[in-house]
Amino acid sequence: MKCGIIGIANVGKTTLFNSLSDARAESGKNAFTSTKSNIGIINVPDDRLSRLADLVKPAKITPATVEIVDIPGLTKGSSQGAGVGNQFLADIRNTDALIHVLRCFDDESLPHIDGTIDPIRDMETINLELQVKDMESIERKIQKTEKIAKLGDKNAKHDLDVLMMYKEHLDSLKPARTIKLDDHSKTVISDLFLLSDKPVLYVCNVDEASLARDNRYVQMVHDTLAEEKAEILVIAARLEAEIAELDDPEDRRAFLADAGLTEPGVNRLIRSAYNALNLISFLTAGPKEVRAWTIRKGLNAQQSAGAVHSDIERGFIRAEVIKYTDYIEQGSEHACKETGKLSVEGKNYIVQDGDVIYFRFNV
Repeated sequence: MKCGIIGIANVGKTTLFNSLSDARAESGKNAFTSTKSNIGIINVPDDRLSRLADLVKPAKITPATVEIVDIPGLTKGSSQGAGVGNQFLADIRNTDALIHVLRCFDDESLPHIDGTIDPIRDMETINLELQVKDMESIERKIQKTEKIAKLGDKNAKHDLDVLMMYKEHLDSLKPARTIKLDDHSKTVISDLFLLSDKPVLYVCNVDEASLARDNRYVQMVHDTLAEEKAEILVIAARLEAEIAELDDPEDRRAFLADAGLTEPGVNRLIRSAYNALNLISFLTAGPKEVRAWTIRKGLNAQQSAGAVHSDIERGFIRAEVIKYTDYIEQGSEHACKETGKLSVEGKNYIVQDGDVIYFRFNV
């Protein structure tokens, strides 16, 4: 699964990216210095793994991961090739969800490309570029669908009605994700991978002093996005980058305490991004490894087995499932069996977040 970081130039995207991943991408004070997107892999924070490991004593612990892409700053006219242009809009199309970084801090040494700090203007600039590109995709599909509808195809007539609703919605400068349509109707545009249809997390990048209390820029963002009911996180990217550079856990805890934080803000961001992608983790626990496996929410046991190996999905027999809380309370797999906390499930069992599973299979 892939999450993209987007925003205007010089809002702190790359600083945030470096805080999230082990990559150390170069950031600068000049706009449009980047010629390519940065890609990194981030671990999803999950305290359940370490608690299971305390009981199982595995050789290693493997967390769930998400790929993250730092997409260089966009600007007005990007949809027409301005700035870094279409190349990076294509990078956005290949992501599953977006982290939209908004500059909510003052810094005279870091000039804004538009001269003043205004997160709402910046948000509207990015949204407009995405919507313009989406409109091009919608209009091309309308032309194709009109030809089919003229031949009397009933499905095409329905599809055309849906496409016209999307066109009107985008004409009103609203992102595709906010349209009120049923899931069946939305499948009409599923092949277009619309940029403004992707789930979005908004990150207000603030100075350290604004972590304790929202500054006026953050309040502007909350007021503007109230109707959309979007998820908004407040993070000091520069502070997070300093935390990420500390290797010693004790140094990191002391640094967090001095900043009045219980955990790095990027941990909250990663978990929120994971949820935005509609992902959950099931767990496996044994002497070789305690591991979190990523699946889409709503998958059944047989489908989930494919996350471990395609052979296990193909030869699925049953899943032996222990709820994480039961495993911790009982202290071992054996104790869970003895107390009836282990259930044997068939292929249609819907896997829940935190299930500890052992798959039986035969190929």
